[in-house]
Amino acid sequence: MNILRLLLVFLVFGCNVFSQENSFDMEVEGLKIKFEVDSDNRLKERLLLPSKYNGDIELPATDKETDLSVSFHVTGENRDSHHGAKLTGGLPGLRLDYVSVEEVSRPWGKLYTVYQKDEKLGLEVFTYYEFYRGTNTCRRYTKVKNVSKKSIGVNHLSSAMINNIGNLGQGSIEEKLLVHWANNGWKTEAQWHSELPSEAGWGPNGTFQLSGIFHTNIGSMSTVKELPMAMIENKAVGLTWFWQIEHNGSWHWEFSNVRSGAKKIRTGGNPTYVYIGGPDEEHHQAWKSLGEGEEYVTVPVAIGCVEGGFNEAIEALTKYRRVACISPNKDNQECPVIFNDYMNCLFGDPTTEKELPLIKAASEAGCDYYVIDAGWYAEMNEKWWDAVGLWRPGNSRFAGGIERLLDSIRSNGMIPGLWLEIERVGIRSPLKNKPDSWFFMRHGKRVIDNGSYMLDFRSSNVIEHADEVIDRVVDQYGAGYVKMDYNVNSLMGTETNASSMGQGLLKHQRAYRNWMKNVYDRHQDLVIENCGSGGMRMDYAMLSMNQLQSSSDQTDYKKNPAIVVGAMAAVLPEQLAVWSYPMKDGNKYEASFNMVNAMLGRIHQSGHLAELPEESFKQVKTGIKIYKDELAGIIPKSIPFFPFGMPKISDDASPIALGLKSEDADYYAVWRLSGKEVVQLEMKNIGEAEVLYPKDLGISLEQGAGKFTVSFPQQYMATIIKVKK
Repeated sequence: MNILRLLLVFLVFGCNVFSQENSFDMEVEGLKIKFEVDSDNRLKERLLLPSKYNGDIELPATDKETDLSVSFHVTGENRDSHHGAKLTGGLPGLRLDYVSVEEVSRPWGKLYTVYQKDEKLGLEVFTYYEFYRGTNTCRRYTKVKNVSKKSIGVNHLSSAMINNIGNLGQGSIEEKLLVHWANNGWKTEAQWHSELPSEAGWGPNGTFQLSGIFHTNIGSMSTVKELPMAMIENKAVGLTWFWQIEHNGSWHWEFSNVRSGAKKIRTGGNPTYVYIGGPDEEHHQAWKSLGEGEEYVTVPVAIGCVEGGFNEAIEALTKYRRVACISPNKDNQECPVIFNDYMNCLFGDPTTEKELPLIKAASEAGCDYYVIDAGWYAEMNEKWWDAVGLWRPGNSRFAGGIERLLDSIRSNGMIPGLWLEIERVGIRSPLKNKPDSWFFMRHGKRVIDNGSYMLDFRSSNVIEHADEVIDRVVDQYGAGYVKMDYNVNSLMGTETNASSMGQGLLKHQRAYRNWMKNVYDRHQDLVIENCGSGGMRMDYAMLSMNQLQSSSDQTDYKKNPAIVVGAMAAVLPEQLAVWSYPMKDGNKYEASFNMVNAMLGRIHQSGHLAELPEESFKQVKTGIKIYKDELAGIIPKSIPFFPFGMPKISDDASPIALGLKSEDADYYAVWRLSGKEVVQLEMKNIGEAEVLYPKDLGISLEQGAGKFTVSFPQQYMATIIKVKK
C-alpha cells in the first residue's frame, strides 16, 4: 500500500484498520467470511461459512466476473459480461479498487466496513457487515458516495452477495442443491417449496447461465407474492445458506453463475453467486441519480450459513431476529392475548349493542386486549371504504360515543384497541381536496388503487395529519393497541421528488418507518400490529418496529395450520398473531382446533364468544388459561422446528405438526385433518410426554423409544403435547 493510500485510509477510518493483504477473514462466533485480494487489487468475497466448519473446501480459481462483494452498475458504463437477464457484468462493480477493511467491536458482535473506490468515475463504495455473535448471521448493506463533480445514475447496487454455493462438494448443481423459498398468497401465506435447481428455474445447460433462479417483488406490499427470504442447501457438504431481505417495498434476489476463464476444479461448473438487494432499475423502475457529494444506501439484508438444513437455518434466523430485528417491548416478552371483533364475528360492523356482550365474554375468557376492527369510523349503512381518511368514529354506531365503549373495555380489565389504515385516503374522503403533494403521483396523475389515494409520508403535511390521528386515538380515545392494516399496493411507486418511481417508493417507505419510530417515541406503551390484508407485508422492516404480525385473513380454520407452520419460519413466535375464531354454531372439537392453531404463537381470539355453546366456550377459556400459565412465558425464548417439514394448504389429509423447543421442554402442536386417526412423531428429546391441551376430548398419547403416537377419535382435531427434558 503506497503512502498516499495509507494516509487516505487513516483519515477515513482512524487506526483500527487492516492493511491490504492477499487474504483475510471476517469472523465472529458462529460465522466467518473469507476474502482474497487479487493481483489487480480487486476484492474477492470467496465464501461464507459457519465459523467452526472443518469440511473439505476446494474452490475454483477466481476471475474477473467471479466472487464479487458488490454488484454495481451505473448508466453509461459497459455491461462487461454476457449477462442475459442477470445483474452481472456491471461497471464500476468489476473494477472497484480495494482500499481497506475496518473492524469495530459492538455489544452484539462486530461491525466490519470495507472501503473500495472507482477512480474513473469518482465513487467511494462502503460495504457493511454486522456480525451478530452466536447467530450464524450477518446483516449486510452497501453505501456509495459520489465524490466527483458530475451526477451519476445508479442502475443497480447489491446489498449482499453470496458466492460459490454451487461449487462446493462433488457432483453437479442438480445433484447437490435444494432451493427453499415460499409463496405468500392472500389467505395462503407462507407456502414453502423445496425444489431442485431445474425445478426452480436453473436450466442444466452444461455452461454458464443467461438466466437462473429469480425471485422479485415490486410495490409496497412487500410479500404479496413471496416471502423476502430463502435458502439454498448443499447436501454434498452439509451446509445451508440463507437470507432475509429487511425491506417493506420492492426487492430482488437471484441465484446463477458467471463465465470464468480461470481453471476449474474437480467439482466442475462455473462459479455461482447469489445477488440480494432492494429496488433496482431493471426490475422495479428504481433508477437513482446520484448528485455531487450525495450518498445512496441499499436496504439491509441478513445472510448466514449453518451446518444442517432448513430447521437449523430457521433456528439461526430466529436467534438473529431476537438480537437484531425486534424492538424491546413488554408485549413480546409477556405475550398477552388479543381479542379482535372482526374474523367470523362482526366483520366490520361494530356497534355498542354488539360489542358489550363480546367485551364481557372476552374478559371472562381471559383476553388482555380488546380490539375494535374495521367499521368504527363509519355511520350505520354508510359505504365507507372509499370515504375513509379522517378516522373519526361513526356517531350512530356508539351510544354515548366511542370513548364510553372503550371505557367499558378498560372496566372489564382489558386494554382497548382500534383498527386503522393510515397510509390511504378514500377517493370520496374530504382529504381528497388536499394538494397533490400529499399523494403518490404517476405521469402527472394521482395513483388510485382499490378506491384509494396513497399518502406520501415524505410530505410534512401528511406526517402532521397522521400524527393527529394517532395522538387522538391514543390520547383522546384511550387506545393502547392499534391494528395497522394495509390493503392497497403502490406497484412501481411515485414520481414526485425522485429520480424514478421506484426511488420515490423507497424514500416513502423509509419515511413511513421513520414516522412510526417517532410514534413510538411519543407513545412508548402503544402496541401496533402489522397487517397487510393478513400477511401481505410480512417483512422485518415492519416487524423491527411493530410488535405483532397478522398471519392471514384465512376464514376457514381448517386451513390455518398449513399457514401457521410456514409463517413460523418467517416470523418470531412471539410476534406471529394467529386467529382463533370458534363458530357460534360449532362444537367443542372445532373450538379446541381453533385454539391449537394459535397457542404456539400469539393468540388472536375472535368469534362470537358470547353466543358459543357452553362446551365450546370452556375450550376457549381453558386454552387461554393453559397458554398463559404454561406457554406465554416460554414462547419469547423458544425455537421453532418442523417435525413433518412444511405442509401444503392444498393437502387436507396429511397430518401437520409444529414444534417449539425451550429450555425445559419441547412443545408440539399436532393436527389431524381428514386423514388417519393415528399420528406418529419422532421426539427431539427423550423425556416424559403428556397431552397439555385439550385433556377432555378423548385424545390419547402413547410414548415409545424416541417417538410418540397421538390418536384422535375423529377428523379435524388438534392437540398440544409437552415433552419434558
